[in-house]
Amino acid sequence: MPAAPVPPQSPASIELQARLIEEIEAAGGWLGFERYMELALYAPGLGYYSRGDRQFGQLARDGSDFVTAPELSPYFARALARQLAQVLEATGTREVFEFGAGSGALAAGLLQALGDRIDRYTIVDLSGALQARQRATVAERAPQSATKLGFAAEWPTAMRGVVVGNELLDAMPAVLLHFDGAQWLERGVARSGSGFAWADRPTTLRPPEDTAFLPGTTTELPRQAAAFMRTLAERLQLGAAFFLDYGFPQAEYYHPQRLGGTLACHRAHLVDFDPLQDPGDKDITTHVDFTAAALAAQDAGLDVLGYTTQARFLMNCGLLGDLQDASWTEKAAAQKLLTEHEMGELFKVLAVGRGVDVEPLGFLAGDRMHTL
Repeated sequence: MPAAPVPPQSPASIELQARLIEEIEAAGGWLGFERYMELALYAPGLGYYSRGDRQFGQLARDGSDFVTAPELSPYFARALARQLAQVLEATGTREVFEFGAGSGALAAGLLQALGDRIDRYTIVDLSGALQARQRATVAERAPQSATKLGFAAEWPTAMRGVVVGNELLDAMPAVLLHFDGAQWLERGVARSGSGFAWADRPTTLRPPEDTAFLPGTTTELPRQAAAFMRTLAERLQLGAAFFLDYGFPQAEYYHPQRLGGTLACHRAHLVDFDPLQDPGDKDITTHVDFTAAALAAQDAGLDVLGYTTQARFLMNCGLLGDLQDASWTEKAAAQKLLTEHEMGELFKVLAVGRGVDVEPLGFLAGDRMHTL
């Protein structure tokens, strides 16, 4: 079946483009990519994640742009719930906090699986449109638990329980760096006619990995993801946080052969590498530097509890046993969570926490903390 055609630029994108041009001019003609990405994704009413709820789905013809693990298979949430239940029991806590809950599919699955183990499930999400979809998804799929669902538009002051972030850190704005063979430059955005063009300027910023970068290398510096982990350490009083996302440890992230970095865009289930076209109409993402995330959490006072591949984590949490009685269709969908060429190897799981005195179930075999 041919791929659905990519739709033309939306009126909201045209409006966002005009706002970006205004901000570039106000900044003297150059805007760092980190700020550009922030506006393209989160500008109120105009950014990709703040103006609609179409992003998540199985196929392009349903108007979606990409699919995440909870939409792919309900067995993802069932396996993850076992890990959350273990930590909730060990810490005597009864609340789950999910950051960036997408369509609400993971929230519905976890509410169903955890049942009476929790009293409250709080979604922290800035998007009112997404909150509406999340509420509807939970009401449809987990109606018996819908009263436990709550929402927050900003960080809770204090958290005791379990924190979940599925494909969260990859959506946080990152600095772009470019090496011309003699010096490092920060890559930013300048105006070009009615659109945009790349523009570089010298910077004191450097990748954290001291390696022999080749001339022409472009890479990312995910400062906001590290800042998120530091804030998490300030607010998490007792419990653990689990982050499931695509990415690498630092030595792989900044490998000399990764000349183009990891920046990519998703629209209509297609990948492109031009974030300057149609801002607000496409997802912009970078892979996660799991070493930077783990170090930021550790330096801020949290314990690093485990790091492994998504495949190993889900198998440790009983996914294969769940699939024994599943239909062939269900098994085929769940297999994408495990296989190396799909999500099994590229996606990783990082756990950090405070006051957790049990070894987390998901890391009992195949822990890769030594690679961070």
